[in-house]
Amino acid sequence: MTDAHKFIAIDGPAGSGKSSVSKAVARRLDYGYLDTGAAYRALAWHVLEGGADTADAEAVRSAASDFPLSQQLDPDDRRVLVGGVDVTDAIRDPRVSAAVSGVARVPEVRVQVNEIFRRMVAESAYPAVVVEGRDITTVVAPDAPVRILLTAAPEVRAARRAGELEGSNAAAVAEALHKRDASDSSVVDFLNAAPGVTVVDSTHLDFTQTIDAVLAVIERAFDAEKEPHHG
Repeated sequence: MTDAHKFIAIDGPAGSGKSSVSKAVARRLDYGYLDTGAAYRALAWHVLEGGADTADAEAVRSAASDFPLSQQLDPDDRRVLVGGVDVTDAIRDPRVSAAVSGVARVPEVRVQVNEIFRRMVAESAYPAVVVEGRDITTVVAPDAPVRILLTAAPEVRAARRAGELEGSNAAAVAEALHKRDASDSSVVDFLNAAPGVTVVDSTHLDFTQTIDAVLAVIERAFDAEKEPHHG
């Protein structure tokens, strides 16, 4: 696997806080940060922009084979470009959000996009990159030195997600989150940690405590790597 030692892999369900926690950890350690969800959103935008339907697997495969993605790895520069077009804001459009799962569920597309992720991390100037999103701990970087499943109880994730959205209805957010979990889990198993993956449950932790818990896992993993192995 390409430079897997540069991966800090963080997975977890919707609303688990993996994006904000991953960014904060990257800033603290002066590492890069890769939001893999943004890449899938950009691909969905690319398919829609080409006039195709993301429910059409063949159209999605075709778009993925010619996907000129450029993503910044600076945690404070979240720009995403497709063929030189800045789509940073456009990929958050509800139309794109609704189309993402159609793109992400095509297996060949996941393989192609995962290769893009590995290449971006391998070619980055950062000593390591915090990479967050689905499949990261199991498929993209199964041999990364740090693999974390960040989770929290469903009602806590719903409350946090509702808190992020102005004037949102908590029940509607909880329902949307439940649907997202069900949809995502049909593609990948993100609620159960794979062997070797450390679970950080933030149900009873605030944001700062969650960051500290993740930093502690990273520190332990790197300390273990430095210890001499006796065969």
